[in-house]
Amino acid sequence: MTRLYVHPTFLLHDPGERHPESPSRLRAIHDLLAEKPVDRVELVAARPATAAELARAHAPGHLEALEALRGKHAQLDPDTAVSPHSLTAATLAAGAAVQAVDDVWHRRADNGFALVRPPGHHAERDQAMGFCLLNNVAVAAEAALALGAKKVAILDWDVHHGNGTQHTFLNRRDVLYVSTHQHPYYPGTGAPWHVGEGEGAGFNVNFALPGAQNDADYGAIFEAGVLRVLTDYRPDFILVSAGFDPHRADPLAGMQVTERGFAAMCSSVKQVAESVCQGRLALVLEGGYALEALADSVHACVEVLAGARTDDFPRTGVRPDTVAALQETAHAHAGRWGFQK
Repeated sequence: MTRLYVHPTFLLHDPGERHPESPSRLRAIHDLLAEKPVDRVELVAARPATAAELARAHAPGHLEALEALRGKHAQLDPDTAVSPHSLTAATLAAGAAVQAVDDVWHRRADNGFALVRPPGHHAERDQAMGFCLLNNVAVAAEAALALGAKKVAILDWDVHHGNGTQHTFLNRRDVLYVSTHQHPYYPGTGAPWHVGEGEGAGFNVNFALPGAQNDADYGAIFEAGVLRVLTDYRPDFILVSAGFDPHRADPLAGMQVTERGFAAMCSSVKQVAESVCQGRLALVLEGGYALEALADSVHACVEVLAGARTDDFPRTGVRPDTVAALQETAHAHAGRWGFQK
């Protein structure tokens, strides 16, 4: 059984008129799931993250500052705003990610997908930014460790680098962060040579991609890079920051991925989870701003999670700049994860 975590309050977060991170994103997803239901899928009402769960991933001052904005309108930066229901939605979003971890860990679900907003991977330990108030996937990773996982892997396939997630776990090896993202691009982090610090050196793996990468290009990066790293790390739980803004229709980026590409990403990661961590896998929604493309891509991934489809990447048409990007990451991690010195 695949569990999808939802809540009507997610639709009440209002970052402003014509803001790309709008309630219409989730409405499009829900409408398509209702129109084309997937067998072995269960909708679960999200519950709010507790103060203790949030405190594992965020500084007290950040949580206090957000709490002071409860029920108010405020502009936190040029991209990030809150409305009266935003903090409740954000706390529910983090809680949904924790629920997914808890349900999968305790075998109440085979896997899960937190269909949430606001997104989270740009939120730093002590700062909201980039549409994000709380770092949902970081809160979820800490929850997995608290349940008994020794190692957690986070894969971030959003088109924007998850600066907040990277920085949260930069000097740790109990959480591996792997990101595929357009670079250079917002927020400016995620260079291949950002490999982690101290004890975490080597456990931060960035595949910084030029624009216009298609399904085959992502396939090359996944098969020769991402999946190798995840398999070698052998985590006890895999989390995905699932952003769908690499889609070719998305207005905020310059990639060329299709629904098939996202289904192939999800299929390949599910296969790794089945081989190394008894299938323990949960996705958390991040970006994706072309409504039809977002809904189609999420639906495809739900089908993969529920066992209704399995997709492969195209095998031809890989661009030379894709190979060059892969080589940059391999060079930065020479001697690790099977990359040659």
